[in-house]
Amino acid sequence: NYQMKYYFYHGLSWPQLSYIAEDENGKVVGYVLAKMEEDPDDVPHGHFTSLAVKRSHRRLGLAQKLMDQASRAMIENFSAKYVSLHVRKSNRAALHLYSNTLNFQISEVEPKYYADGEDAYAMKRDLTQMAEELRKQLEVKEKGKHLVLASLENKMDPKANHVGDCCREEKGLGSTAEDSSGGDSEDVREVSETTES
Repeated sequence: NYQMKYYFYHGLSWPQLSYIAEDENGKVVGYVLAKMEEDPDDVPHGHFTSLAVKRSHRRLGLAQKLMDQASRAMIENFSAKYVSLHVRKSNRAALHLYSNTLNFQISEVEPKYYADGEDAYAMKRDLTQMAEELRKQLEVKEKGKHLVLASLENKMDPKANHVGDCCREEKGLGSTAEDSSGGDSEDVREVSETTES
């Protein structure tokens, strides 16, 4: 479809946005080529330049997985708000995938977009919902880190969260007011800061 330099341009400019699918033998059976649009008058948004899945591997969900992965990367790396693409008006299978499976909407018809004179549908997919889902997953992951950390501390020292005076001597902490302000909580904070970065 494109000259090799066009693939290199995408790969060098936005390496985190293009993906390939391989079969069990490591042979490429599909790819998505994507980029970020550089329009200063618009919100950050990506564009799918090319998508292909080998005929023998279609209807397995590979196209959806490739496009979803690239969309996630657009959000995570560039805070993309939406992604666009062009599709031939005659490409019914692709239109079905984009509209019904991936929730793209037709934004306009671009007359004679392709070299052979065929019109294209310009389509857009809002990434707000995906961005929100990614944000929630990240929150759960962060909470999980802290829960695991607290759990590990409790396993190492069953009295780690107990700061009563009755156990201060046993822990070797003494009983001064100065000791009660530091100690364990400072150690936990140091460990938490290390795991967050």
